[in-house]
Amino acid sequence: MTWSLAGTYFESCNCDTACPCLFLSPPTQDDCTALVGWHIERGEHDGVSLSGLNVALAVHSEGHMATTKWTVSVYVDDRADERQNAALMQIFGGQAGGHPARLASHIGAITGVRSVPIRFSVEGGRHRLEIPEIADVEIEPVTGQGDGPVTLQGHPLCIAPGFPGTISKSNHLTYSDHGMSWSLTDKSGLFSPFEYSDRT
Repeated sequence: MTWSLAGTYFESCNCDTACPCLFLSPPTQDDCTALVGWHIERGEHDGVSLSGLNVALAVHSEGHMATTKWTVSVYVDDRADERQNAALMQIFGGQAGGHPARLASHIGAITGVRSVPIRFSVEGGRHRLEIPEIADVEIEPVTGQGDGPVTLQGHPLCIAPGFPGTISKSNHLTYSDHGMSWSLTDKSGLFSPFEYSDRT
């Protein structure tokens, strides 16, 4: 089995900027709720193209994300055909190895898996993910020195190792599904390139 993915990763959660979970510290709230997404610009799994597809997770942790198992809801792009869907589930479910297997080891329960429209867009530095009637999140970079971005590298809880993350804040984050409902603004966000494969 050979596979590789590359594209853009982004997340937004209920922590104040910047999320202390990235440093293996407790969340700023008693628990952590997050929407995370991957836009795959280039990808394949055993000859099956995954380019252009999206995957998203709604994540809830009752405490410290590094030590508490996560409850997640999984959303897969409804444009994926049967083979593409199976490949994405195998990769992000951890069965295909690589870095996603490490991420999957944090999951304690899955509330459900759905094939849904997932809209991903980038405009003026703002990253947005929409799942109609379920989720809508938009983040924009925090302005740093010289009006440039604020970046973070080498943090221990890293979804996209090898790439600096751009610290952001949410313009809005709404989610309602599987008995969970969140509505947040001006909270933590992060985006970066990502590259995963069966070798790393």
